Amino acid sequence: MTRELRAPRFLAALPAPVRWLAVPTALACTVLVLLGSWGAPAEPKVETPEPRGKAAEYCRALQAALPQELLGHARKDPSPASPYVAAWASSPRIVLRCGVPHPEGLVDEKQKEISPTVNDVTWWPEPLADGGYRFTATQRAVFVEVTVPGGATGNPLDAAAALSDVVRATVP
Repeated sequence: MTRELRAPRFLAALPAPVRWLAVPTALACTVLVLLGSWGAPAEPKVETPEPRGKAAEYCRALQAALPQELLGHARKDPSPASPYVAAWASSPRIVLRCGVPHPEGLVDEKQKEISPTVNDVTWWPEPLADGGYRFTATQRAVFVEVTVPGGATGNPLDAAAALSDVVRATVP
């Protein structure tokens, strides 16, 4: 008993050239859809702080003084542009936000004492899930946050240390 392969009825009604092209066309479309979905991952959205009064002035002064290159990474600010957010590199990127609220994990004055201090700027470290760190300059008129994702630098504190002089000069 031999079984004969037959095209489904809806294909059998079509002319032979159309039937022959149906499968290759479907495969080509599948490949195009898969290739289109394998683009570069989208950068996470950066929440923009909204400082007011003197804090906003300090943040604008900090933004104007920030370097165009940080640890070999070119500056590439997120869009829309904000006077309170700066970023370097593309993926993963180092992000500075000025005028952020008080860090949730910082609840005790003794914690400030054990935080690393670089060039008179004390940075409160918070580990991130991806292996990176979020550093917040704590003993300043405005909280300045530097987020360093895992793999962005050899030592996560390097980015905060490189920005310490600028923070010290613009935020009392």
